[in-house]
Amino acid sequence: MIEEFEVSESSSSSFDIKKFLFRALSYWKWFLVLLAIGIFLVYQKNIREEFSYRLGTKISVEDDSNPLFTSTQSLTFNWGGVTAKVQTMIVTLKSRTHHEKVVDRLEFYKSYLKQGRFRKQDIYKAAPFRFDHDYEFPQLINIPIKITFLDADSYELDVDFLSSTAKAQNYMTKDVSSIDVPMGIFKKQFKLGDSINLPFLKGVLKLADHRKAVPGEEYFIQFSDFDSVVSSYQGRTSVTNTSSSPILDITLIDKNTEKIVDYLNTMVTILSEDQLNRKNQYATNAITFIDEQIARVKNELSDNAEALNDYRKKTKIYSLDSESETLNDKLTKLDAEKESINRQLSYYSSLKNYLLTSSTFTEIPAPSIAGIDDGNILNNVSKINELSVQKSKLQYSVRSDASVFNDLNRQIEGLKNVLQENISAASNGLRRELQTVNNALSNVESQFSKLPEDQQKLITIERQYSLSEQTYNVFLAKRGEAEIIKASNVSDILIIDPAKNTGATVLGRNLNVRYVFALFAALLIPLLIAFVLTFLDNSIHSPVDIEQLSSIPLLGVIGKNNLDDNLVVHRKPKSAVAEAFRAIRSNLQYYYRSHDLEGAKTLLVTSSVSGEGKTFCSINVATVFALSGKKTILLGLDLRKPKIFGDFQIKNDIGVVNYLIGQESLEAIIQKTDIDHLDVITSGPVPPNPSELLINERLGELIRVLKTQYDYIILDTPPIGLVADALELLDYVDVSLYVVRQDYTKKGMLNFINEKYKTKQIKNISLVYNGYDQKAKYGYGYGYGYGYGYGYGNYANGYHEDDRKNKSFFKRVKSILGLRSARFK
Repeated sequence: MIEEFEVSESSSSSFDIKKFLFRALSYWKWFLVLLAIGIFLVYQKNIREEFSYRLGTKISVEDDSNPLFTSTQSLTFNWGGVTAKVQTMIVTLKSRTHHEKVVDRLEFYKSYLKQGRFRKQDIYKAAPFRFDHDYEFPQLINIPIKITFLDADSYELDVDFLSSTAKAQNYMTKDVSSIDVPMGIFKKQFKLGDSINLPFLKGVLKLADHRKAVPGEEYFIQFSDFDSVVSSYQGRTSVTNTSSSPILDITLIDKNTEKIVDYLNTMVTILSEDQLNRKNQYATNAITFIDEQIARVKNELSDNAEALNDYRKKTKIYSLDSESETLNDKLTKLDAEKESINRQLSYYSSLKNYLLTSSTFTEIPAPSIAGIDDGNILNNVSKINELSVQKSKLQYSVRSDASVFNDLNRQIEGLKNVLQENISAASNGLRRELQTVNNALSNVESQFSKLPEDQQKLITIERQYSLSEQTYNVFLAKRGEAEIIKASNVSDILIIDPAKNTGATVLGRNLNVRYVFALFAALLIPLLIAFVLTFLDNSIHSPVDIEQLSSIPLLGVIGKNNLDDNLVVHRKPKSAVAEAFRAIRSNLQYYYRSHDLEGAKTLLVTSSVSGEGKTFCSINVATVFALSGKKTILLGLDLRKPKIFGDFQIKNDIGVVNYLIGQESLEAIIQKTDIDHLDVITSGPVPPNPSELLINERLGELIRVLKTQYDYIILDTPPIGLVADALELLDYVDVSLYVVRQDYTKKGMLNFINEKYKTKQIKNISLVYNGYDQKAKYGYGYGYGYGYGYGYGNYANGYHEDDRKNKSFFKRVKSILGLRSARFK
């Protein structure tokens, strides 16, 4: 009956650092292969590397006040000092809106490409042509359009469409749409300067200045999604500012240095233009308001001049007498005062209504337009305009619920309340002045009523004309004043260092670092594999493992058999393997003498499972005893898988099975071999009940009889880990050998025999390490401090038929065994 054999982890097993290191060293060839592959891949990547460059420009945010500014010409105002301006400029430069203006002006959504060794490269201005596209027509995006010059005046347009639809974008509205295109390769020839009018492309291709077309040259045009291009440049642009400094450093990373230069300079140009426009907005608003008033007053002036001329022609009265002239001067002066007061009251009324109904205060006309010189009004209007500008700038980069917005809103509300109080106070004062002027007008007009009727009418017409003329002149003066201030304004952006390619910083230039990473990767992979395999490895790979896993003494270490059969001692008596068996024979004889065993000696050879070399060891142990002149018999008791007959070229027709069932006599089953003093009893036919036969009393009788005829009886038994047969045979033998094979026996397989040995159910047992390979991939040699103290001299001398490898093996065998082999229990 075959018992199930469980392989479990030994409780004494642990991660073996030495085994890990030797295993890793055994992978040196893989390391070289991986290193070669890594170097090759890194080289291929390096030669395909497209470098990025960084360039920068430096600007200063100044506080340039208009030298023509006066308190009565408040058409400009300060935005809150340099600090506020710097923060505003940083926010603006980082904003998407600003980058959209730059990309739009430079048309960087349109690329000129040329096929390089590994990729299409952006050649920008190096392209010998320019394509002027129709901004309101959707252009094909994300698909390269090939341009091949046929001669100096013509070219071929080539597009490879992979599907029947494609994306197109209108760069005026920025709308993206889907268009139908001819699937496959589209080709068409054009003349330079001809209009291209295709469903997916519209524009004119013409040569750049001072450039010529070279026949056969191939280029590409590619339009990209506008938003994607803007996002790309926005992400690669950096704006830095040191604390409390008006200096801004603007840098950009790109693969084309010419594009970097143009983009940075255009960024600064647009910023300067926008800032100056914002700075001039106050004056611009004032000019617009004045122009509206001038147009109105101009019509009144024209009508009044025409009425005055008509009256003079009709009445033939061209001048006033002295009294009438005096009254006219008084009336004109009072009318001008009244008009000025009404103009101021009208402005205050409009300003109050603006404050109550508007949410932004960046378009408030200048108070000086209406002739207002109240310092409180001027200052507060300037402040509320300033806060409104800051708020409009921050709304592109700060959340609407941020604390900075709440603070600005509180300040604006406070200024609105103060302004409304100022307006009420000023309006009340103006109304009192207006009442005074009206009273004066009434007194003069009472004198005016005493004049002749024709003089009264002439004065009335001249009053209206003079009032319109004065008002018109006032607005003209204000407009001229605003124009002068606007023209004299300069931008607060001062360019310190414009962008210029005087040596761009190359990013990622040190490509040799990648070779270091390849080296580490080539080293790490074998180490990782070695670690995992060592951690998961459950096989026995060296005699050192035996010492760690079991307290059963190690009797001998046997090298790897390179012959085609198991008769290594017989066929190669001077080999290192044969010498290892002689060492086992010596150790066994020492054991027999130390235990005062007289007469025939019995020896059992077993193992954990089939394939560990149990039969190989049985044959060669029996052979070395026979070669020493001792009568030896090898008894094949592995009834399930008989083997030994094949090596001795004898038959297995009859054997121990026939004897145990009473079919044959002992003399009939004993077979001679070609080796002197060595006989063999094979197992014979495979029986249906091998376990029952082995516990038969006839087996004990057989061994007792054989002891009378032989000096040594070697029992080749079944694996003790698979069947219980070998356990039944332990009572018949003096010593048991348990075979362990390198790289084959699992560590957990020793648990069973260890337990039996620990509980003393099995005595007089030793381990034999079989199949040792000194150059195994696990790297264990014989350098672990094993001595060889059996006193049998240097066995390596004189074995000339062994190669150097076997000699080295034999020397190492001696160092492994040492005096440990005499440690029997």
